[in-house]
Amino acid sequence: MEVVYRRWRPLVHSLAHRCLGDEREAEDVTQLVFLAAWHGRGRYRPGPGGFGAWITGITRHKVADALEARTRRTRAAVAAARAAPGAADRPGSLPQQESEQVLDRVLVLGELARLPFEQQRVLRLAFYADLTQSQIADLTGLPLGTVKSHMRRALHQLRRSLPAAARATR
Repeated sequence: MEVVYRRWRPLVHSLAHRCLGDEREAEDVTQLVFLAAWHGRGRYRPGPGGFGAWITGITRHKVADALEARTRRTRAAVAAARAAPGAADRPGSLPQQESEQVLDRVLVLGELARLPFEQQRVLRLAFYADLTQSQIADLTGLPLGTVKSHMRRALHQLRRSLPAAARATR
């Protein structure tokens, strides 16, 4: 199993990271994939794609499970906020407007995590580190045009996905 892990870990991790956009989640999924492969080793039958196709299939399923878990967590956070309508009236609780801002942040972070790594990175540097596109290009070593393209594509994707995510939580 150690040889298999060393050989196939980079592919599995790369696929998970590309789909999830989060390093920690990708590491978790990578571990789950190899655990599932170990438990399912008796069911492995060489086929046209060989071991690579088998391990890639397990990876796809584990990534789908992780995305579904992420969606459930987001929905649970929204449902919990809705389940306490009088929370704003209790001492020490967040005012209604702040509660909605927290939920908005959760939605934005969830959708941001779905973006490809480079697009995520550019947006995080622009909005969280308050860097200009030129500064981002210098810092990352990416050409300025690539930084601009990543930012444009990422913002366009967020513009499309955020309304759908907001509807799904209501």
